[in-house]
Amino acid sequence: MKKRILVIDDDAIACEFLQEALRLDGYDVMTCTSALEALKQDLSSYDLLMSDIRMPEMDGLQFLEKVHKKWPDLPVILMTAYGSLETTMEALSLGAWDYISKPFSPEACRAIVKKVLDVRELRERRLKLDSPEAGGETKLIGSSAAMVEFYKQIARIADVPASVLIEGESGTGKELTARSLHHMSSRRDKPFVVVHCGAIPDNLLESELFGYEKGSFTGANHQHIGLLESAEGGTVFLDEITEMSTALQGKFLRFMQDGEVRRIGGHEVRHTTVRMVAAANKNIDEEVNTGRFRMDLLYRFIVRLRIPPLREHKEDIPMLTESLLKKFGYPNVRISMEAMELLMAYDWPGNVREMENTLQQTLLLSPFAVILPENLPKRFSQKEDSKEDTTSPGMSPLETVEKEKILQTLKETVWNQSKAAQLLDIDRKTLRTKIRRYGLQEEKIGLNGKSSFKT
Repeated sequence: MKKRILVIDDDAIACEFLQEALRLDGYDVMTCTSALEALKQDLSSYDLLMSDIRMPEMDGLQFLEKVHKKWPDLPVILMTAYGSLETTMEALSLGAWDYISKPFSPEACRAIVKKVLDVRELRERRLKLDSPEAGGETKLIGSSAAMVEFYKQIARIADVPASVLIEGESGTGKELTARSLHHMSSRRDKPFVVVHCGAIPDNLLESELFGYEKGSFTGANHQHIGLLESAEGGTVFLDEITEMSTALQGKFLRFMQDGEVRRIGGHEVRHTTVRMVAAANKNIDEEVNTGRFRMDLLYRFIVRLRIPPLREHKEDIPMLTESLLKKFGYPNVRISMEAMELLMAYDWPGNVREMENTLQQTLLLSPFAVILPENLPKRFSQKEDSKEDTTSPGMSPLETVEKEKILQTLKETVWNQSKAAQLLDIDRKTLRTKIRRYGLQEEKIGLNGKSSFKT
């Protein structure tokens, strides 16, 4: 289905120019010469609005404000021949997705429209993936020896009632491991309850776990069944268990011993059968040695599982990136060999969570068909730069890499900017801008027959 775009400009010639330029890219483009008239339509039927700022009756900023209140997710690009820092800041603060100054070329117009629509599509796909209706469980990814051994451990203990402590660095997938244990067990049809110990104050954590009786404390206007009781027959996952106070650890130890639950303010003892799985966000042996975690509670966890950090199974990175690109709705995006080498050389202190963030950032800022080294965040080029400092004066390492890439491509195409832009996966307008920024000049042939490429 064609993307629908509405252009609002009191200049009919400008409307016609934009309509013709955008229709070349297959968009369904409608025009309107009044912001007030545009607001009479159901603008939700459009994928993008482009509005001039200086217009009679209602200017583009007033129009943007009304659109953003009624259709907050509808992208708006503002256009003006009177650009200023103040106008730009106001436009962005009111919710404009982008801002372009007149006069602009058809190529620049199509490029900014494509970028905005690509970003919107990425956001919509992410919302669908994050929604409960999206369906499907995220799975642990990897076929390396380290991950296969880890899968074997999960398989051995998945359907036994033993309590499990999952250890691993931040971002390795401890909650995902707990979910895998639950879904591979005979408890899969029973509740899976997640409790984030580090996010709940200690007094509230006790009432959430064990529940309370009506009138047991100020504000207890009704009886509340705790999470331990509500998970009967299922699995309770305690994330960041090392954040639990030693006082609450004592009460929880009693539950781990015999399954007894006594609600706050109550006298009746209830028994519940749940499987306990916990994750430690700190070195739990050190926490025991310093007295911040009870040794007797640690010994109540029969099995200790350690998730290997990503740097210990880097051979899984290509498979992980492919899976994440599909998850984000970009199955056709490829990662160049050079970019993959940078990803493989990186140590990933934030593990898989950092990789997710890196790919999301790269897709949002550089929504191209191929991810090149220059598209990756700056930290990925720092390691190579430290070996040999080839940075030009006044330029960042990433800019130096980009300049060299453009220079090499222009040489290969004998200064054919159309071919070079195609190989670099950017439009000609962007290429010309970068050529001017880096001071590149076309290769000249001297009298001696030798060529020289000027910068």
